[in-house]
Amino acid sequence: MLLLGIDLGTSSIKVSVVDAQTKKRIVAVQYPETEAEILSVQQGWAEQDPDKWWSFTKTAIKKANSFGLYDPKDIVAIGVAYQMHGLVLVGADKRPLRNAIIWCDSRAVEIGKAAMEELQNTDFLTTHLNAPGNFTASKLAWVKRNEPEIYAKIFKFMLPGDYLGMCLTGEINSNVSSISEGILWNFKENNLSKTLLSQYGIDSALVPDIFPVFSNYGTIQRNIADELGLSPQVIVSYKAGDQPNNALSLNVFEAGEVAATAGTSGVIYAVTDQLAYDKQSRVNTFAHVNHKPSQNNLGVLLCINGTGIQNSWIKRMTASAYDYSQINEQAAAIPIGAEGIFVLPFGNGAERMLNDKMVHAHIEGLDFVRHGQAHLWRAAQEGISFAFRYGLDILKENGIYPQVIKAGNANLFLSSVFQESFAGVTNVPVELYDNDGSVGAALGAGLGANLFSEREEAFSGLTRKKVIEPLHLERYDELYENWKKKLEQKLSN
Repeated sequence: MLLLGIDLGTSSIKVSVVDAQTKKRIVAVQYPETEAEILSVQQGWAEQDPDKWWSFTKTAIKKANSFGLYDPKDIVAIGVAYQMHGLVLVGADKRPLRNAIIWCDSRAVEIGKAAMEELQNTDFLTTHLNAPGNFTASKLAWVKRNEPEIYAKIFKFMLPGDYLGMCLTGEINSNVSSISEGILWNFKENNLSKTLLSQYGIDSALVPDIFPVFSNYGTIQRNIADELGLSPQVIVSYKAGDQPNNALSLNVFEAGEVAATAGTSGVIYAVTDQLAYDKQSRVNTFAHVNHKPSQNNLGVLLCINGTGIQNSWIKRMTASAYDYSQINEQAAAIPIGAEGIFVLPFGNGAERMLNDKMVHAHIEGLDFVRHGQAHLWRAAQEGISFAFRYGLDILKENGIYPQVIKAGNANLFLSSVFQESFAGVTNVPVELYDNDGSVGAALGAGLGANLFSEREEAFSGLTRKKVIEPLHLERYDELYENWKKKLEQKLSN
């Protein structure tokens, strides 16, 4: 039996086929080969076309099949991971009514702030664990206010992974973890938030049916099965946002365990069994994949919008002829501290951990005689690491003290510069594993289809590749304090 994992990222769709018996990946592909377009009609806006997600997904699956390494009809279950906090709207014909408003879109910040001001004397934070912020519900409220003709046509709203699930099965549904991303879950009552729906005047009929994370979300449509060469009996049995799914892929399920990613955005995701919330909502708490009404398993998520996108921007501007391994090698030859260059990597919209302020990206300390491209490359990766430390300090304010952080051996964690600076400035060892989100989605599908006798069986193939111990602590601490002062100057302006 085989499992298919789909990871709907911001830059591409990644697909993996995993053998349910060995837990090993047979093939992995991504599409498109270049980064997918983010549409930004106005400053702070970020949209993508849901139809392209679906087209890219089908192309990626067909590409995986084309290698001839397995029989596609042996696939029995599909799992979907996806970029969190997005908003997809469909009409009664299940066609998108507009582009998806994605996670890094900042247009609804003021709507969320205004709602929280009106709700501040209620128990909203203690029951929902987050301010409404710029999350899915606030994005939907923006559409209601600014595009009433589109809002009037809505049959259902969905998260991005729910949309892919609908394309596969024809069914529209979601789960507690995903709905909590939109700040539409009341954790005290363990049900849909009547409070926020009422605040925004949103009809609960627009909400998808809510299932457990590991469920039978529906059987693939016959015409889709035929087009993709799959069995018409294959089911979608798992859906989760990319960060809960990343934690799952690293076998991070229990309180005290911590995962991290450094892709387009950067995340530290810590599991807790307490109804924890940050009073300023700089970090956010959502239902983890194994959350149950009888057992709180929650993920406290620190998100930095400008991480991998900062690194890729620097590459595009200064190193289009190089690949990332060449950039990393040359950056590693530059001394710690990049000989005085500091980078604030906040050029990708409002930053939640900075109280939804738009600080923008900054490069400071350039000396035209002394500095070259490699200094910029190192400074960019160090600046991203310092942003992680800033966020980790907020997590510590909320009682989370990681003893070790697990991450996939991918994206920025492939760089020795980033590995060293991340561990050094946070003073936390990092364990790297050979995994990715699409493999995690495939294993989640196996759990949802009850193909494993216990959870640990699903992760028996997980291999630790490397441990990075914290080094040069005094130097990184000194650099961080200087970096933090520069950030605070920008925040006070």
